[in-house]
Amino acid sequence: MDIDQLSQSLACNLKHWRTRRGLTLDGLAARAGLSRGMVIQVEQARTNPSLETMVKLADALGVDMTALLDCDQEPRVRLTPPGRAVRVWSTEAGSSSTLLAGRSDQSAFELWHWRLEPGDASNSSPHPPGTTELLHVHAGELTLIVAGDIHAMPTGYSASLAADVPHGYRNDGDVTVEMTLAAYIPGSREPAQAV
Repeated sequence: MDIDQLSQSLACNLKHWRTRRGLTLDGLAARAGLSRGMVIQVEQARTNPSLETMVKLADALGVDMTALLDCDQEPRVRLTPPGRAVRVWSTEAGSSSTLLAGRSDQSAFELWHWRLEPGDASNSSPHPPGTTELLHVHAGELTLIVAGDIHAMPTGYSASLAADVPHGYRNDGDVTVEMTLAAYIPGSREPAQAV
């Protein structure tokens, strides 16, 4: 999926979920901790929002990333050919995260491919309570940071973590890190409340 398709899907789904939740643009902006202008730009497909912005919008609406990025959800089986996977985050150095597949019923489950070039990192705010991530390093050595604790994960290592605390992924090595990540977001998600 190219960036224009991503922007259009995000715009379509953001408006759908905002309307379904009975939120105004101002209401969604307040819940997500974003400016009204940013929400308008995303909903009108006039910007390529950051991963952090998309996570804030999804959490504020009480949905997972799949619900915001996919207009073609099928009831039982949905195949995602390679060209339809959604690159959500990337850097000039070549690092990226790609949402390979996901499902959202009462709970959400997402499958991601991550690539971190030497020196690159991605940090995440806490996800909703009960969110769990599983990851496996296929190449390189990942530095996993969870609630300030640092864990070295060489090739072949796997981990499970509670992702409802600040966490991040970093490549402190000299070779590219490739990893697969699965995220489970528990059911009965309520939209985030404004603080």
